[in-house]
Amino acid sequence: MSEVKQMPVVEVGAEDLPVHCPNPKMQFWSSHPRVFIDVSHGEAACAYCGTRYRLKPGTVIKGH
Repeated sequence: MSEVKQMPVVEVGAEDLPVHCPNPKMQFWSSHPRVFIDVSHGEAACAYCGTRYRLKPGTVIKGH
């Protein structure tokens, strides 16, 4: 049985909004088209690479 690879989780705060992937810390060689990630429900994953983005505990999103 093959092992399922866990994609990294990137914790983001209000200062990081709007969240997009690839994020600035990713290697250039692993880039894909920029997509915006809706983390307003707490966590979401990139449709291209599967990287998960999660709001830091206590983060308040205004205007959403």
